[in-house]
Amino acid sequence: MFIVQSYAQAVLFCIITMLCWGSWANTQKLASKSWRFELFYWDYVIGIFLFSVLSAFTLGSTGSEGRSFTNDLAQADPVNIGKALLGGVIFNAANILLSAAIAIAGMAVAFPIGIGLALILGVFINYLGAQKGDPVLLFTGVALVMLAIILNAIAYKRKAAGTGTVSSKGIILSIVAGILMSFFYRFIAASMDLENFVNPEPGKMTPYTAVFIFSCGILLSNFVFNTLLMKRPFEGAAVSYSDYFKGHFKTHLVGILGGLIWGLGNSFNLIAAGKAGPAISYGLGQGATLVAALWGVFIWKEFKGASRINALLTAMFLLFLVGIGLIIYAGK
Repeated sequence: MFIVQSYAQAVLFCIITMLCWGSWANTQKLASKSWRFELFYWDYVIGIFLFSVLSAFTLGSTGSEGRSFTNDLAQADPVNIGKALLGGVIFNAANILLSAAIAIAGMAVAFPIGIGLALILGVFINYLGAQKGDPVLLFTGVALVMLAIILNAIAYKRKAAGTGTVSSKGIILSIVAGILMSFFYRFIAASMDLENFVNPEPGKMTPYTAVFIFSCGILLSNFVFNTLLMKRPFEGAAVSYSDYFKGHFKTHLVGILGGLIWGLGNSFNLIAAGKAGPAISYGLGQGATLVAALWGVFIWKEFKGASRINALLTAMFLLFLVGIGLIIYAGK
């Protein structure tokens, strides 16, 4: 299987993760013009699962190092399989809430609050699980990201005050999503032997197998979570499975593309975790907050007409950049 050989390569993979995790929601924005997010989310989950299969039988099954996907899956301990599955269930619950928050409040609000909160809590949780990297630099970077999130919340409040509308529902969903999102990575990381991808501990899984099981957890739990949400949506009328099958082929492809993009980022992040450590790898990946905020501000114009908050947004982006830089340097 393919294995990352250096810290620099691991950082590159985490940057790709950051771009993927911060960009997939653009497909939801594109589809939302004619498609409810509950229906979009089915295609998104299918895309994640398809990428896990593709990754397992390509990068996960080639090369002379490590165990190939089929051999690794056959020897995996049921406890570790359960951990990866549970990680998928937790992620799916969090991500459905995040998608709902994006539909209600927009990317420039949902991502900085939800994913920013997930970054802060997730780095602490994953560092406690595997203490790799300089803690002073790591947590200083996290503190700067936290300040950036606070500035984003202030900017959103000022923008809402100017329009007379405040989406408290969108903010609450983002917060709950962020808390849940901070836990999923620890479970999937615990199912792997992060210290040795070349000769993994018996019963533990390689990243490719763990990603596949994790994606199965997402897909299976979606029949529960998303079905409930379709029947009792946060906003709008209920939708049905018949509505899903009425969607245009191109609309379905947009959702699947979103899942493929997120899946690419997820696979690269876990492949990098062996060299970078789970706390740094996760923290850099969740720098997606910055990428999504850039999309929301400059492409989707979610703060259009709110000129008084430009200084706040500029400060937010600078704090994110410095914070992410410190997280990278912490593992050097």
